[in-house]
Amino acid sequence: MNQSQDEHGTGIKLILFWALVGIPLLWGVAQTALNAMKLFH
Repeated sequence: MNQSQDEHGTGIKLILFWALVGIPLLWGVAQTALNAMKLFH
């Protein structure tokens, strides 16, 4: 395996990792913001 193939595989793993972490994180932040708006409404 040459270096460019290794970097490509690492990039895909990094994107998948951030998607697995980021999507639930963004959902949680959105839910918190919605509940906070209910308090101040």
